[in-house]
Amino acid sequence: MESTGGVRWPRGIQPSAPGSRTTRLELFYDLVFVFAFLNVTTATAGNPTARGLIQCLVLLALLWWCWSGFAALGNVVRTDQGVAPLVGFAASAAVFVLALILPKAFVDRPGGLSGPVVFVVCYFLVRASEVTIFLWVARANRAVRRRTLPFVLPVLLATALLLAAALLPQRVSDGTAEGLLRLALWLAALGVEYGFGAALGGAGWTVLSAGHWAERHALIVMVALGESIIALGLGPGAGTGLPVTWPVIIAAVLGVAVVAALWWAYFDTLALAMEQTLHRTREPAARAALARDVYTFLHLPLIAGVILFALGLKGLIYEGAAPETPTWGVPLPGFDLLALYGGVATYLVTLILLGKRALGAPRWPSVAGVALLVALVPAVARLPELVALAVLAAAAVATVAGQTVVDAPRRREVRRVALEEQLATEVEQTRWRGHHL
Repeated sequence: MESTGGVRWPRGIQPSAPGSRTTRLELFYDLVFVFAFLNVTTATAGNPTARGLIQCLVLLALLWWCWSGFAALGNVVRTDQGVAPLVGFAASAAVFVLALILPKAFVDRPGGLSGPVVFVVCYFLVRASEVTIFLWVARANRAVRRRTLPFVLPVLLATALLLAAALLPQRVSDGTAEGLLRLALWLAALGVEYGFGAALGGAGWTVLSAGHWAERHALIVMVALGESIIALGLGPGAGTGLPVTWPVIIAAVLGVAVVAALWWAYFDTLALAMEQTLHRTREPAARAALARDVYTFLHLPLIAGVILFALGLKGLIYEGAAPETPTWGVPLPGFDLLALYGGVATYLVTLILLGKRALGAPRWPSVAGVALLVALVPAVARLPELVALAVLAAAAVATVAGQTVVDAPRRREVRRVALEEQLATEVEQTRWRGHHL
């Protein structure tokens, strides 16, 4: 067992450091979650109802909790050193199977294994592996062990609730009341996981590297935005060829314009400012609480907003290219329209909350943008889908542009500090390589 900074570490595990960043292996983990997010969207598109939407959000929240465990683990240990990669590969395989089974997670279909049971088993394997690594690392450190042990209970309770839902007899779960009971058990499991996380305060969040923590969450936002691009281009006729028409080109440009506006709203200034705030928060408990609120909790609705937008966008290009479709498309179904506009609105609302919690700054242009999107929904409900997308793109770009203008003084300072940090890091890396390589 190795010793670092007075703390004894198990052999085969290398501790992380305050200056650590995201490893390539962690990017490999995210590839699995790309597929998981895509499957959540696909499963929900096949069930465009209120219950289907709730199921989508529950699945997304459970996936997010699994991903958060990976992010927390990578902040404490070096995931690409020792035995950590082997554990990560095994957990990634479980996540992949879990993602495969997402369309059958609530109700089993004829043939093969029980989808709900397989989902529960995979979820337990992922969560148990994350907690086990933390306990293994902390077994020689009583203070760390005390902070980690409480996380065993919610894993067991949540798994028991999910298993109870999975084992409801099929003849029972087909009924409306029984289907609601199954959904209630899933919501209870979700409440256990997130409720314990909130009740423990910052006790379970040890943020060793603020840079790594911020970068991991920024990258998963990028993954979700990529899901929107995929959803725009993939539809029922994706494999049959796409005729090149002006509506196709216009739909592609408008979709990318909205995604670009969402990227700019988060990455241009806010992501940098939040990371700098996390760096400046030196007191461990305050840093842990900030990391929990801003990243673990508030980034979930951020991701949900992007997934909802992708759900409304799904296959729009291919639908518009179909010969039987009018030139500018048909009016979007109510579910798709609400997902499209509601997703962008959810994203902007979350950015408002992030700015308030991390920076203590109001984002009035974004507030106005959200109000505008809500007011536009009834007006665009009867418009062709490409026109509705164009209106959304114009509103999103205008909102982000207005926020950028209002944030100009803060933006200059935040980006100046970020550039100076980048240049200093590059100089230090160049110096080290000159001496050692």
